[in-house]
Formats: sequence, C-alpha cells, structure tokens
Amino acid sequence: MQLSFFFEFMPHATSAAIHYRIELPDPRTHRYHVTLTIAKPAARQRVSLPVWIPGSYLVREFSRHLAHLRAAQGGKAVALAQLSKCEWQAACRKGEPLTLHYEVLASDRSVRTAWLDATRGFFNATSLCLRVHGHEHAAHELHVARPQGHVDWQLATALAPVKTARHGFGSYRAASYDELADSPVEMGAFQSLRFTACGVPHRLVISGASASLDSARLVRDVQRICEEEIRFWSADARAPFDRYLFLLSVVDEGYGGLEHRSSTALICGRRDLPRLDEAKAPEGYTTLLGLFSHEYFHAWNVKRMRPKELTRYDYTQENYTELLWFFEGFTSYYDDLLLRRAGLIDQGAYLKLLAKTINQVLQTPGRRVQSVAQASFDAWVRYYRPDENTPATTVSYYTKGALVALCFDLVLRRAGRCTLDDVMRALWVRSSGGPIAEADVRQVLRRTSGRQWDEELQAWVHGTADLPLAELLGAHGVAFKSDTPQMAQRLGLRVQETGGVQIKLVLAGSCAERAGLMAGDEWLGVEVTGADGAGNGWRLKKLDDLPLYAGRARELTALIARDARLLRLSLTLPAPDAIGDTVQLAVTDAALADQWLGMP
Repeated sequence: MQLSFFFEFMPHATSAAIHYRIELPDPRTHRYHVTLTIAKPAARQRVSLPVWIPGSYLVREFSRHLAHLRAAQGGKAVALAQLSKCEWQAACRKGEPLTLHYEVLASDRSVRTAWLDATRGFFNATSLCLRVHGHEHAAHELHVARPQGHVDWQLATALAPVKTARHGFGSYRAASYDELADSPVEMGAFQSLRFTACGVPHRLVISGASASLDSARLVRDVQRICEEEIRFWSADARAPFDRYLFLLSVVDEGYGGLEHRSSTALICGRRDLPRLDEAKAPEGYTTLLGLFSHEYFHAWNVKRMRPKELTRYDYTQENYTELLWFFEGFTSYYDDLLLRRAGLIDQGAYLKLLAKTINQVLQTPGRRVQSVAQASFDAWVRYYRPDENTPATTVSYYTKGALVALCFDLVLRRAGRCTLDDVMRALWVRSSGGPIAEADVRQVLRRTSGRQWDEELQAWVHGTADLPLAELLGAHGVAFKSDTPQMAQRLGLRVQETGGVQIKLVLAGSCAERAGLMAGDEWLGVEVTGADGAGNGWRLKKLDDLPLYAGRARELTALIARDARLLRLSLTLPAPDAIGDTVQLAVTDAALADQWLGMP
C-alpha cells in the first residue's frame, strides 16, 4: 500500500462576490447559523434555496428547515418578501453590500442533506447556502468556524482552501455555485487516511467507526478500486481530478452514497466494515466496496459525462432525463465487475452478485409495464417515492439498466470486434467529458462495433420485453438456471418477519393478490382443511413454515389482521414444482467465462 499526504494549497487573497460564514454556536441544538454577504447585489436581489440536490432525483424541499431569515444593508434592516416556497427578494439598493442571516435545522443523517450534533457535522451546500440569483457563476467563498469547546474536531471538503488552520476550519473557495453545491463538508473527530492512486492524492475520512475497524485493509481495497477505474477510463492512467476525497459516515444501520466531481459522501453500517484480526470480512463488506466503486465511477459517468438535459442544473424544480438507465444502470454494471477485475472478489462471488441483480428484475412485475427509459424519466415520482404499488408499475433503472449494459457487453464480446469498455471510453472522448444524448450512445455503438443498434436500443431500453439473458450468458460459458424460490416469492409477497408476518408488498398477478392480501396486513395464521373436513388452525410466524402446516393441501384459509379486524381469506398455493422468478448462475465453460470475467 502506498501512502502519501495531500499536498497543501497556498493561501491566496480572495475577492469572492458571494461569501458564506457558517457557525455552530451549539451543535447540540442541531442548527447551523449562516451569514451570507453579497458584495454587489442587484436592486431587489433575489435568493433561493434549492429544492433538490443533483444525483438524487427527488424534490426534498430543503427550505422547510430554514428559519429566522433576515437581511441588512448599511447596518439597517432590509425588508424581505417571500416569492415562493424557497425564494425571497430583498428590497435593497444596488451595489451596496447586502447581508442575510438565518438558521438551518440539520437532523438528517443521509448523504443528501445536513446533520449536526455534539459528535459530528455534515452538510451539502444545497441545504445551507442560499443561491444568489444573477451571481451563480461568480466566485463563492465558504468560511466554516470551528465550534467552541470541540478542540478535537477537524474539517474535510474537496473545496480549494483559501486560508485554513491545521484542523481544516477556515475559508474555502468555489468557482461557482455549482461547485459549491457539489462539495460536501464533513466535521468532527474523524479518522483521516491517505493514499495515492495512479499518482493522484486520495483521502478517506471515516466518522463513527468502532475500534475494531481494519483501516489498513479498507484503504488497501479502496486504493485498488480507484486504480482499476482510473486505468479503465484512461490508457495513460490519468484522472480528471487532481485530488479526491471520500467521506464515510459509519452508523448502526444504513447504506447509501452520493457522487460529486472530486469527492463522494457515503454511509454504511458498522457491521459491514472489515475488522482487525479477522481474515474473513463481513458479507456486507463486498456491498460496501461496490458502493465505493459505484460512486467513484460516477466521477466520470454522470459528474462529467452527463445527460444533455442536465448540462445546467435547474435547482428550482425537477430536471427530467430518460438517460438514467445509462448513467446509473451502466455504472451499476461496472461497480461489481470492476471489483472482480481488481481482484477483490472471485468469479463465483461476482456471478452471485449478478444473479442477485437478475432476480431483483425478474421479481419486479413492473418490468413488463414500464421501460427503463420511462423509469428514468419518472424517477422523481416513482423510484424515490416507492409504495406498495411500485413493483407492479415500474422497474429500477439501476438494476435493469445494469442488465442492459450486460447485454450490450456480451453481444459486443461475442462479435469479437470490441467490448462495452471500448464504447464507454469512446463516449468519454467524443463528449470531451461533457453532456451526451442517447443519439451519442447510438452513434458511438455503431462506429465502435461497425453495425447498427437501433433494434436493441428499442427493445432493451424503450421496450418492456424480457432481456435475452439466458442466451447471452450461455454464449459466454455461464448457465442460467431456475432456482427454487422462497415461499414469499412464490406467493408474490414482500414481508417482514419480526415476531410475525407483516406484509409490505403484494405483487400484481400473484396468488397473494388473488386471495385479497394487501400491504399493511398482518398474517396471523392459517387453516388447513383435512380429509375429514375438519379445519386445523396454525399460528404463522414465518412464511417458509407454510408447507409444514399445509402438507399436500393447496387450498388454505389465511387468517389476517387488517385495521384491527380479523379476516379469513381463501388462498390457493402455487404448485410445488411451479417455476419462480429466481435464477442461479454457474460456469459451464471456464475458457469462455474467463474471456469475459478473467483477471486482466
């Protein structure tokens, strides 16, 4: 493992037109105090807080956490008029410095918003920093003051320092509001680890980990991911950034990440980290490494090469695109594949992960209702707002998009002229690391492979038919075999089994739906009619116990609690040999499989 230190930025004078001062008078209150100074405001200057954060396609209404907004100019109060849910206008004079003061509640642990307590602080500028209309492309300066009494706290961000102390608190500079919004800030008594990947300094900041963390292994594995991905995108191993920062928040239970141009914010469960003196890492560690791989890949694929519709972010409303199947889906294909290429998982582990993705799609009836392009467009109201009807009407652009990438890769490899790797790199060159449209994907596929791809794009991206996975995997030495599904899958249910059976989802067309079961039901028990016509009643605590009680019977009575009422529902079990939407993958031709999955 190669260790190094971040190079230090030389402080320089600033003439930032927009200046934010962030103070933490008492972190226990979970409130940031913000002072915004606009050097040369317009007459009747407008400001607003974003309603969403790029990379997470949901209107989150950050302004609901903003309070006590007031303005002053020349030492005198300035009237503020609220124009909308997130926009205000100051009755100020043109050209004379305008100052705004406000507070922001920070009580969300996710990577998309802001958090503050006595142990840790984290924020995205989209949660704290009002956007100054007409000055979005001017220099922005962010000053974060160290909270009193927290002598062990440090600060980490990918923003360029202007004047900072050794612990990181002080002033930072962004070239625009977009850059400010794209640079999360972490504060606290965190662990800071540094390494170099292909000559680029990287820093891994970890907050909340226990003493059992094997940090050396984590750094070593993340370093291998970074080196593999830099070499994936560039033949001469050159990255599009001069430094990179990982911000990892460790919690009791949690998972997620949000990409940025020169950093990423991650959250994981404490039990998913590798532990000292334990050779075998927890099962969740592979998932965590896949998260690192996914978000880092985004530094190229979505943060630079991005949908043409997102060339400029509109922070006031939804930003629609049909291309999330490419930017999130193709990234999801490569996140695990590059773990394999980096030698962090073996072939069997990779195929197990791939089978999981395939099963997630096969067990989603909505794949036959909505195309993956439509799912991309509808992310704002479907993917980020799931309910009991979501699996029946939509499909994930992450999982199906990953399988679309798989299909393209396998067809390209079978033809022998190029691979999907070549297509991705050609797109990067064609776009110069900038916006692309589906037409660009289509043209690069044609030029790289020497044939048209209209039929596949229409069927796989804009259609709802199942993908030819079995055929394509078989041509590469991997068998696609049906597996015995669990009882919940056979019935068409998603359940929680903690002290009983709580129904979370009922899939369309399933035997559970035909019986009248619905999300929110508690399945208490089952009655089985014997040969003598007498009913035998059983308390049901796990769905997999149904065969134990049913024996050979297929006609049962389900005892359900709904809205405090007891219901008896007639249920017909699927045949024991019924084929479920569950598959396993196994290598049948090692030579063929190695051409695709073998180590480079």
